[in-house]
Amino acid sequence: MIVSYHPVYEADLNLNCAGRKPGQADLEAIKTASAVILPQGCSKALYNMARANCAHVFPRMDPRFDYPGKVGQARLFNEQGVDHPLTLAFEALAEFEKRFSTRKVWDIIPFPMIFKFDWGGEGETVYHLQDRSELSSLLEKAAAFERSGQAGFVIQQLVDCRNRCLRVVVIGRLLISYWRRLDADLPSKANLSQGAILDYCSAARLQETGRQAVAAFCRRTNIQLAGFDLLFSDKDLACGKIRPLFLEINYFFGRTGLGGSQNYYRLLADQIDNWLHRRGLRLASSPNSRAAKHG
Repeated sequence: MIVSYHPVYEADLNLNCAGRKPGQADLEAIKTASAVILPQGCSKALYNMARANCAHVFPRMDPRFDYPGKVGQARLFNEQGVDHPLTLAFEALAEFEKRFSTRKVWDIIPFPMIFKFDWGGEGETVYHLQDRSELSSLLEKAAAFERSGQAGFVIQQLVDCRNRCLRVVVIGRLLISYWRRLDADLPSKANLSQGAILDYCSAARLQETGRQAVAAFCRRTNIQLAGFDLLFSDKDLACGKIRPLFLEINYFFGRTGLGGSQNYYRLLADQIDNWLHRRGLRLASSPNSRAAKHG
């Protein structure tokens, strides 16, 4: 029996855990399942229950919970040894003040620099800082956030990258890449909500290199569903060096670049079907009828 918690993927048993904690009924279903399909917004409690009680779980997302937020991702990139912009990560403001009580952070990462709070997406909590006064203002904001229960931020090297960021979306074994490019000089916010445009065709060699780097990273970390953001430094390219820099992992990603939600659901269903087939598992229902229903 295959159990699905994903609202658009129909399996032999379809359950919904949105807005509640998993209970005994979920545990019993998962224990008897040959495979469990989880939603993109799966809670840590449901994920841990599925991983502990079923041999086949899709998607695998251990790094999302083991390395949470932008602070956790900075640690993950360091541990995996992948190239990324120079990044200083801080769990709290007190850690920043301790590490830089007798030296200046701009001696390590010069202005202009990028400041990111540990949460947020689509550039909402990303800031392009030009000087010390702007940094001081953000540190005051960090203190205010901590008083409300939100903590953590990173300070990152600004990479000259021709105002473009490569998005590589991983869905099972499928990798789709495209540039998000800005005409304006806003390198820290190359996303669609900030006015970026999609470019599927430019710099095909760089895209292929980026896809290969992401594929290798996912093989090591078992990530099966995420959107990766990569940069290519102008300085590297001027020297003939093609080196993708890992910027962020987005476990919740926009679908415009994938042709919209309906096309994304079709791609996801196909990849889940393929994942089940490779494990010798199959649904009692027909994948064709399911795809037609959600097409």
